[in-house]
Amino acid sequence: MKRTAQLRLRGAIHHLGVRTWFMGVVNVTPDSFFDGGKFLEPGQAVERGLELAEQGADILDIGGESSRPGSEPVPAEEELRRVLPVLRGLRRQTGVFISIDTTKRAVAEAALDAGADIINDISALRFDPSLLALAASRSAAVVLMHMLGTPKTMQSAPAYGDVVAEVREFLEEREAAVMAAGVERERIIVDPGIGFGKRLSDNLSLINNLSVFRDLGRPLLVGPSRKSFLGALLDLPAEDRLEGTLAASVLSVVRGAHILRVHDVLAVSRAVRTAEAVLAEGREAGPPDESEVRHAG
Repeated sequence: MKRTAQLRLRGAIHHLGVRTWFMGVVNVTPDSFFDGGKFLEPGQAVERGLELAEQGADILDIGGESSRPGSEPVPAEEELRRVLPVLRGLRRQTGVFISIDTTKRAVAEAALDAGADIINDISALRFDPSLLALAASRSAAVVLMHMLGTPKTMQSAPAYGDVVAEVREFLEEREAAVMAAGVERERIIVDPGIGFGKRLSDNLSLINNLSVFRDLGRPLLVGPSRKSFLGALLDLPAEDRLEGTLAASVLSVVRGAHILRVHDVLAVSRAVRTAEAVLAEGREAGPPDESEVRHAG
């Protein structure tokens, strides 16, 4: 069974685990690994966000800096130039929750002022420690993600003794640090960081053992969407990894994920809803009786 977890957003408590939430990706970048350059114009990005919301996204995750392996950091000014018009446009036109994908306080603060609800920080609020004070002073939720090194270095021979145990320990430590800074526990989401400083075997092991993170008692976000581990597994480019994404997404939900960060909200939500309907029956089917077999024929 998936353990439920409480999340405070906009002053209300949401009980995650009754159904899976979907975080739709809106990349306003020229170099993201899958959709880089597709939505650089604010109007295009807003249209894409509205499309994802219509497809069933509960959260829209807006990012102005690529975190693909080997990517270089972007100045805060450029990141703001990319994301703020999109965030403001979406905030005017949709009521879904909005997260800002950033590691910088200046970007996060401007995004919160423009109506963002969540800070999604791939560094778990480590790259810019002043984000701790900002998160504590505002009502936004925060996503704490595990990553080795930086996006530029994370895939340079990552190694673990026990990846599941080490990622869990990291998330526990970051949760404690963020709470010590004054962030309420009900505003914390954890993410094991699929594809961020992980080998193929590490990613597969994390997905297969997501249940280990249930005891943290926090909403669990997983982002397998079109990632390079699927490319390594299936020998396919990003544009051909939808089927792998569907399988990884469904298995993530079965193993305990509360939120899926994906590019293909419609396809993933249909696959997950089907799996949830099967799991909700709560029983195993026995062999069909003869009348069922005859009727089926």
